Amino acid sequence: MQYTYLGKSGLRVSRLCLGTMNFGVDTDEKDAFRIMDAALDAGINFFDTANVYGWGENAGRTEEIIGRWFAQGGGRREKTVLATKFYGDMSDPYDGPNGEGGLSAYKLRRHLEGSLRRLQTDHIELYQMHHIDRNVSWDELWGGFETAVIQGKIGYVGSSNFAGWDIAVAQGEAKRRGFLGLISEQHKYNLLCRLPELEVLPAAQSLGLGVIPWSPLDGGLLGGNALRGGSGKRSGDTSRVEKHRAQLEAYAALCDELGEREDIVSLAWLLANPAVTAPIIGVRTAEQFERSLRALELKLDEGMLERLDEIFPGPGGDAPRAYAW
Repeated sequence: MQYTYLGKSGLRVSRLCLGTMNFGVDTDEKDAFRIMDAALDAGINFFDTANVYGWGENAGRTEEIIGRWFAQGGGRREKTVLATKFYGDMSDPYDGPNGEGGLSAYKLRRHLEGSLRRLQTDHIELYQMHHIDRNVSWDELWGGFETAVIQGKIGYVGSSNFAGWDIAVAQGEAKRRGFLGLISEQHKYNLLCRLPELEVLPAAQSLGLGVIPWSPLDGGLLGGNALRGGSGKRSGDTSRVEKHRAQLEAYAALCDELGEREDIVSLAWLLANPAVTAPIIGVRTAEQFERSLRALELKLDEGMLERLDEIFPGPGGDAPRAYAW
């Protein structure tokens, strides 16, 4: 397994991050346990979840599954760099209007305690804001995070779905307080979604954040099954397939020439970007997990990267060049 530092921190994580969004939804608990055990056996120590996973009235179910897996012992918790997120509505009647989606010191405290309880642990290595909330001040948020760090309940803070300027403001306010600030940004980024190259990736690199791409296969569209009539809930979306059919067909031909599966090439392309720490592999089965490991071995040369750029053009460079000339 390959490891790297997460942003400017001293925390070392695997180059692939195990995503758990399917656990308790499309993947039952027994299979989720198999996948997490296989991940540790393969050297993957970085697991990502969120308090809302399980969704709706089942929000929190995924964290509960992970908690029961930890409770089996065998060093599972000690070997895992655990990341979870908060922002969404957990439907707690005691919260009233403060339970609605958003960020606040109130929600940080309440939702952190809930995640710790469900995960059956006393600390979380990476606690992430699932979205930006521009209605709350950074003085309030950083104050809450500082308290959680001092209490030993969290180790580091991360963001998700932040714009480049949100990252810059957050880091500026953290520096003013003498606080470490953000060490990671979790963002949608893949061959079909390259907009983050304009602002988010440059901001993250400049300000010391590791980038954790979510949806590396764009909901299955880049996994190959879409063109082959796959039955996945998202890869089978015919309107999305038709919109990108020419690109996907050219991509399939290129991967066939390379002798690699489309999903593996998509992950390898992300791993080739120096801004990327670890793509999130949101597998549903142990077989999908095992196949994903091949991406760590595949090295794409400059010629192949250029051909991928031709099929999936980026935004024209980072800012301001893409805007100015």
